[in-house]
Amino acid sequence: MDLVGSSTGAKPFLKWAGGKGQLWPTIQAALPPRLAKEPFTYVEPFIGGGAVLFKVLPHFPNIRQAVINDLNPDLYQAYRTVQQRPEELIQILQGIQETYDRFGREADRRQYFETLREEFNGRQLEALRNTALLIFLNRTCFNGLYRVNSKGKFNVPFGKYDRPRLCDPQTIRADSEALQRVTILNGDFSETLNHVNGQAFFYFDPPYKPLSATANFNSYASETFGDAAQERLARFCRELDRDGHLWLLSNSDVKNTNAEDYFFDELYQGFPIQRVKAKRAINSKGGKRGEISELLISNYASQGPVQPNPV
Repeated sequence: MDLVGSSTGAKPFLKWAGGKGQLWPTIQAALPPRLAKEPFTYVEPFIGGGAVLFKVLPHFPNIRQAVINDLNPDLYQAYRTVQQRPEELIQILQGIQETYDRFGREADRRQYFETLREEFNGRQLEALRNTALLIFLNRTCFNGLYRVNSKGKFNVPFGKYDRPRLCDPQTIRADSEALQRVTILNGDFSETLNHVNGQAFFYFDPPYKPLSATANFNSYASETFGDAAQERLARFCRELDRDGHLWLLSNSDVKNTNAEDYFFDELYQGFPIQRVKAKRAINSKGGKRGEISELLISNYASQGPVQPNPV
């Protein structure tokens, strides 16, 4: 069954810290071979920017059900809006684009950014407007970050981009088509299991464990995803393993900064752990945007690239 029809142009409509677009070849190679052989349910409990989702959906036409989730209410609304109201969203974004492009001075663009950020932080917006402003802020703020303070206020500063592409109608329409048969949830990662029928494959890309006190980009919902949450996620993964579901999980490699840190090695003891190279995408100093090691942990042995069934 082809879950997504002809939506081969689907790709993330948001930039997202830790997005997995660059790691897709490595993730693809780590997928379990049996995915290409039988129908299955695909689940992403931490959807983020959706880079893996928009690769997996057209890659595996035998997906019978897809479930995505995120605790971030703005992200949940954004996926629902793209799914259900793409043309209205495009219209609003085109209007914002036209206004932004009329400003010739950086100071005026900054003021417009701060005005719309204040409107977004008012938290009294209808879902369509909220999503349009989220996309605007994502495309114009520093490094495309999503970060909120303890009061839930978006506080990323202006990014000084002259001509950012705020409206991408082709991507929004392709993503909307891809999401038509995807269940979108807004809750705890563990709740995704309640929406699974039959055998499932889970891809987990949780907020990463920070490698330093100044490298914490996981404040997506007014609170960090700390060690206790990482430990609870590991218990959930073991539960899935006992139930016969397959899963693959990405996370930071704490050994990048401390070779004696065995946090994840101990947490996922007994499961295969791969250390793979990834580029550090976000750092205020360009010289520190180099290759680092990340983790891919699974409850199965990887056997190389998975070849999908012919569409």
